[in-house]
Formats: sequence, structure tokens, C-alpha cells
Amino acid sequence: MTEQQAKQIVEMRLKGVGYKSIGTVVGLSRDIVRNYCKNHNLTGYTSALTKNVQMKMDSGEACLYCGGSITKPKTGRPKKFCSEKCRREWWKMHPEALKRNEKAMYELVCGHCGQTFISYGNKNRKYCCHDCYIKDRFWRDEEYENSKVVGLTD
Repeated sequence: MTEQQAKQIVEMRLKGVGYKSIGTVVGLSRDIVRNYCKNHNLTGYTSALTKNVQMKMDSGEACLYCGGSITKPKTGRPKKFCSEKCRREWWKMHPEALKRNEKAMYELVCGHCGQTFISYGNKNRKYCCHDCYIKDRFWRDEEYENSKVVGLTD
């Protein structure tokens, strides 16, 4: 079973899909899907399962991304995710949840291409991207034009 298949099983199971339907979509047998769900606490009637997992997520006992169990630290802030991988995936899927301060957004002009861009938290930024930084810092205009003639660039 691949990571992608495991991810699909968890997502579909949390939506209330049965073992056989998941197996058909993912390309695995019903028994493999059922055993995976048993090992990852995704068993039971689907309506009860989704409600139970949602309650665990709300109380901080289950990972917000995969629904897996979380080991609570003795001190410090309570965890929301079971692993760094789950944390990163959840934030990729929920960019709207970022609480950004409007005062920390700066509209700047790129030193190489002249396009305007928004920089968050850094008002001293000079370039819109790494590519512009490299071209401006190491490829001066004459060198860039010469390399075009020789055929080193696109």
C-alpha cells in the first residue's frame, strides 16, 4: 500500500464511505482496507465514526489532518497534529486559516524585473523571487545578452 492510497483511505473513511467502496476506488481489496482502518482506529459505523473523530479533533485528542491519536506533552502548548508531515499537509490545504497582520504586508518593487510584489514581514526585501536575485546578482545585463548569443540560456 502506498502513502497516497493510505491517505485516500483515511479521507474517504472520515467522509463515511464503506470498506468495499474505498477498496474499489483505491484499487485494494476490502479486507486490506478494513485491516488498515482497524489498525488506525477508523472502524465502526461511518456516521458514528465521523462524529467520534470530529469530537476527538475538537477536544485535541486526534490529529486535525489524519484523525490519528496524539501524544499530549506534559508541559507547553497542546499539540494539534500527530506529526510534522500532517501539520505541513494541513496548512497546505488551509491557507485561509493563517492569521496575517495587514500592517506586516509591504508592497515593493523587484530590483531586477521591476514588477510589484507583496512581502510579508520583511520591508527590506529587494527581489520578487530567487530567480531575479540570481540574475541580478550574478548575471549582469551584458553577460546575460552574451550568453543568449552563445546559446547558454533559453
